[in-house]
Amino acid sequence: MFSPSSFSVVVTDKKRTGIETVSGVTPGATSRASAMVFEDPVSLRLKADLHRVAPSEATVLIIGETGTGKELVARYIHAHSARKDGPFLAVNCGAFSETLVEAELFGHEKGAFTGAARSETGWFEAAHGGTLLLDEIGDLPPAMQVKLLRVLQEREIVRVGSRKARPIDVRLIAATNVNLEAAVAARSFRKDLFYRLAIATVNLAPLRARRGDIEPLANYFLRLYGAKLGRPMPVLAPEALAKLTAYHWPGNIRELENVLHNALLLTPETHISDVPIVETFDAPHAEEVADFETRLRGLLETAITQGEKNLFDRVTRALVSVALDLERGNQVHTADRLGMSRNELRTHLGHMGVIAPRKKSRPEKSRDQKRTPARSAPNVVRLGFQKFGTLAALQALGSLDEHLRPFGYRAEWREFSAGPAVLDAIGRGEIDIGVTGEAAPVFALAMGVPFFYVGYESPAPTDVALVVVDPRLRSIDDLRGKRVAFSRWSNADHFLTTALNIRGLSRDDIEPVYVPPTLDLLEDLRDGAIDAWAIWEPLLSAARMGSKAHVLLDGSGFVENHQFYVARRHFACGQPQIVNAILAEIRALGETPRERAEAELGAVARCLHLDRQVARHYLHRLDFEPKPLDFHVIGQQQSIADGYFAAGQLPARVSIEGAVWRGA
Repeated sequence: MFSPSSFSVVVTDKKRTGIETVSGVTPGATSRASAMVFEDPVSLRLKADLHRVAPSEATVLIIGETGTGKELVARYIHAHSARKDGPFLAVNCGAFSETLVEAELFGHEKGAFTGAARSETGWFEAAHGGTLLLDEIGDLPPAMQVKLLRVLQEREIVRVGSRKARPIDVRLIAATNVNLEAAVAARSFRKDLFYRLAIATVNLAPLRARRGDIEPLANYFLRLYGAKLGRPMPVLAPEALAKLTAYHWPGNIRELENVLHNALLLTPETHISDVPIVETFDAPHAEEVADFETRLRGLLETAITQGEKNLFDRVTRALVSVALDLERGNQVHTADRLGMSRNELRTHLGHMGVIAPRKKSRPEKSRDQKRTPARSAPNVVRLGFQKFGTLAALQALGSLDEHLRPFGYRAEWREFSAGPAVLDAIGRGEIDIGVTGEAAPVFALAMGVPFFYVGYESPAPTDVALVVVDPRLRSIDDLRGKRVAFSRWSNADHFLTTALNIRGLSRDDIEPVYVPPTLDLLEDLRDGAIDAWAIWEPLLSAARMGSKAHVLLDGSGFVENHQFYVARRHFACGQPQIVNAILAEIRALGETPRERAEAELGAVARCLHLDRQVARHYLHRLDFEPKPLDFHVIGQQQSIADGYFAAGQLPARVSIEGAVWRGA
C-alpha cells in the first residue's frame, strides 16, 4: 500500500507553495480538479509514490473519504503517464441504474433495448488510448463485476445487443470511499476483481490527517474566489487560520473550499478575521479527531480489552526504544525528548537490557537477611518469528527461557507474517531479535532501520517456489498477464523478481497481488482468484501435500534463499551475551537426538497450526546452525542491494558490511 496523500489546485510558485498544476484541466473551471498540494509530509510521500506508479500500465485503486480528491489523483496519474495525450474520462458507477450500467460502460447497438434508437459507444471505447476512472467502484452491481473482470482479463468489450468483441486500449483507475476488503469478506464484492483492481493501491488521507496542507489550500481558495469576486488579495488573520487548522473537516477539501468561499461572501474587508464553519456532517470517529491523549487512551483501551499481555512494560519499552533510535543512541538528547532526567532514562535502559542495570545503595542488612539473596523480575528479550525458519521451532519447543535464566532474562515472542514485518517491528523498537529472508533487510537498511545481521543459515534454494494449479501454466513465460500472489519485499518477492528478470520479464508483465502468506491463499489458488503463488517452507509443503497445487519453479539456480538472524542495534551492542545465548540454543536444537525430536514434533505442529507430516518435513529441512556472515555471504547480499538500487527500488545505496555484527 502506498502512503496516504493530499492534493488541491493551481498556483504560481510551485517550489515555494508545494502546489503543482495538473495538466489537462482548466484552472477555475472546477477548482478542486486543477492541481495538487504537496506541503504536508504525508503529501510529499504521496508525490513520490504517484511518480512511481504513473509511468506503468498497472491498474490503480484509489481509496479515500468523500471530498479528498480521488478524481484529482487519478488525473495526476494520467497526466504523468505515457497516456497523457489521450483522453481522461471519469464515470460514477453509482450514477446508473442496474439495468443501464452495462450499456453505459460498454455501449449498445441500435434496438438493443427500448429507446435504443441508434448505436452508441460506451465509456470504455470513448477512453481508447487514454485513462478511464470508475469512481465509487463499490457500487457496481454483482453481475457487472463479473463482466468488468472479463474486460480486464481479455482487454475487450462486447456492446449490449452485439456478439462482436471489440479490443480496447484503456488504463483503468478505480476509486472508492468504502472498505473493499470488508466488502469482499461480506461477499458483496468479488475477490478476484479486487485483486485485479488493487495492483497498485493509493490510500488518500483525510484533510484532518494532513493539517500541513490546510494553510496553502486556504490561501489558494481565497485567491481563486477573490479573483472571481473582483476583490483585492484577501488575507487570513492568525485566529482564523488557527480555527481552520483545529477543525476536523469531515467534508475534507470540498468543505474547506465552501467555507472559504462563504467567508469571502460574508466579509467585505480584505482582512478575514473569522471563518463561518458550520458542521453539516456527523463528527468523525473520536480516534480521528481527538487530541493525542484521547487517541492514545483509545488505543490503550483497545489493547487492554483485547487481553494484550505485559502492556505497561511493552509500551514503556517501545516509547524509550523509539526515542533512543531517533536520537541515534544519545542518552542526553533522548532523556530531553522524553521529558525525564538522564538517570531516569538509564534506569529504563537497564530494565530493558540495553545497559547494565543501575546498582542501588541499600541500607545495612542483618546477617540473617544477607543469607537470603534478593530476587528480581527477569529482563525480557523480545523475539519475532514467522512460520518458517528456526525461531519458529525454538518458540514452539519453549526451551529458550531455561537457557536465558542464568542471565536474568526470559523470552517474549511475537508472530509475524513475513520478514518485512519483523524488520518494521525492530525499527519501531517493538522486538529485539528476529529472522528474515534475503530481500527484506536490504530495504530495511535503505529506510534507516537500526539493526545488525547477527547470523545466517545455509542456503536453501528449494525452500522457495512458485506453485500453480492450472496445468496449462508450465513455465515462467506462461505467467504473462497472470495474477501472481506474494508477500512484498520477502524472499519470495526476491525469487520471483530474479526468475522474471532472467527470462527477460519484469513485474510489468504479470499482475502482482501483494498479500501476506496464509494457507487461505490455497483456496484462492484453487478457485482461480490468483493464478500462481510464490511461497516458502513450511507453507510450500502444505501447498504440495494438501491441494492440487504443484511447483512450477523453485529457487534452484535463481536465489540462495538464506535465512538471516537480525537484531536491534542497541540491544545487540548492549546485551551481546543474550544474542550469543540465543544463537547457541538454536545450535543445540540441531544436535537434538532423533527420538526426542519425534517426541517434540507434536508441539511444533500444534504451535504452528501445521499438519504433523508438514511439520516433520519442515523440521527435517532446517539446519539449526547459525553462522557469522562471511565475505561470500556479505558479497551476495551487497549484490542484491546493488541490483535493487540500480532498478530504482531503493532510495539510497546501502552498505551490507556496515550492518554486520562483530559480536561481543
